[in-house]
Amino acid sequence: MHPKTYRYLKFIRYKDVIEWDLKRHMTASIRSKFPISQLGNHIQEENRKFDISVADCQYGILGVNNQTGIFDAYIGNGTTFHQKYKKMETGWIAYNPYRVNIGSIGIKRQEHHYEYISPAYVVFSCRPTLLPDYLYLAMKTSAFNKAIRDNTTGSVRQNLTFNSLQRLSIPLPPLDKQQTLVNAYLAKVQQADKLDIQSEQIKTEIRDYLLTELGINTPKPNKATPYEVHESTMEYIATQQQETTDGKTCHWGNEIKKEYHYLKFARYKDVNEWGYDKISGNNKHVLHSTLYPNQSLGLLVEINPLTSFSKLDNDACISFIPMECISDEYGELRERRICNVAASKGYTKFQNGDLLWAKITPCMQNGKSAIAENLENGYGCGSTEFHILRNNDKRLNMHYIHMLLRMPVVLKDAMLSFTGTAGQQRVPKNYLENLSIPVPPIDIQDTIVEHINKQKEQVKQLKAQADTLRKEALKEFENEIFEKNQSN
Repeated sequence: MHPKTYRYLKFIRYKDVIEWDLKRHMTASIRSKFPISQLGNHIQEENRKFDISVADCQYGILGVNNQTGIFDAYIGNGTTFHQKYKKMETGWIAYNPYRVNIGSIGIKRQEHHYEYISPAYVVFSCRPTLLPDYLYLAMKTSAFNKAIRDNTTGSVRQNLTFNSLQRLSIPLPPLDKQQTLVNAYLAKVQQADKLDIQSEQIKTEIRDYLLTELGINTPKPNKATPYEVHESTMEYIATQQQETTDGKTCHWGNEIKKEYHYLKFARYKDVNEWGYDKISGNNKHVLHSTLYPNQSLGLLVEINPLTSFSKLDNDACISFIPMECISDEYGELRERRICNVAASKGYTKFQNGDLLWAKITPCMQNGKSAIAENLENGYGCGSTEFHILRNNDKRLNMHYIHMLLRMPVVLKDAMLSFTGTAGQQRVPKNYLENLSIPVPPIDIQDTIVEHINKQKEQVKQLKAQADTLRKEALKEFENEIFEKNQSN
């Protein structure tokens, strides 16, 4: 009888049954205009592990995620490693067996400087019949991803073992065709990369525009001279000399910044709190303007004011804004959820027009902040890790304040005021209170906000175009090797 008669029944030869798993055996076969081959014939696992626990030796560790693939993660001392690590070579592929179904896979390239990777990752290389770039792209397609999901095992955490990967099938064009398909993909991605470069240039223009319009002079970073030294100290040591480790005589004076790059002098009257990070920070002057009056932010806005929902019934709807509802890149509300007043207990409360500013690491460094606008019934609640800033002065544009607080120079400076233990560090309220900002006339503030908003829209458009090109590139690659509609 023709197999199509059996809609819910599938026949499998006993010799093809490797594991008793309904999901695995109900998987649809891959269809392609190219020959289909089992992946195990073209890849091999690279499972050798190396001892990287030698004291006083530094080892570069790679990571894998679903955004960038392989990346240089960190450098660690040998004393911190208590197990052997795998070693990757250029062109090898690694994936997280528990997250490969969401794209946590990458390929090591020449630009990656580190070479060791956690033994928890599956690492393999391609034989001469299969180009690593071709396989990597194929594994990122929705059609192949479905095959991956259908072949994972485990009850709670789905796991794709190397043995399971080997049993998957893949369309296998000739090597020259594989390269042609990869080149077509890369050509389109390069267009997207150019758009990303343009968007980054606009971001730089926004920063430069703010600094110029407000007359803010920020010191340019110089690795050789990262710290300032008080003038009186310079006069005292101007005639001194020091013998360097290489036997050369170094004259101090103008060289002091270079020789004493771990030493900083601070006047006692400028010390508000004891601690290196507190003394190094100087947020009174980080945004100092030579064109407009400067004033402490705490004198201009209310910080963490009490918000009452007394005008609303307990079952009245308000907006619920957890941390993930705010975009890092643009500093905007990307989602507004709903809850009732009764459910707001324990959350930070705010109202229309308030500025939500993340105080916890790493959200703060990423610029996660937004103006609370178009809230349900004018009120909202959200993460307790927000500082709330409220404007009661008509001479102040809160969007202008928001743009200042998202400036990289402010975010970097705020890190020096972190309190708390590692992993739970926060920017205290008094950092914002003491932050001195330029206060131009309201019409100047409005002009700055309007100009930057226009530039931000350009950035969004360029980013959207780049994102579209990358999706099109992968989809076109997928349509070339798989039959249409297979991934649906």
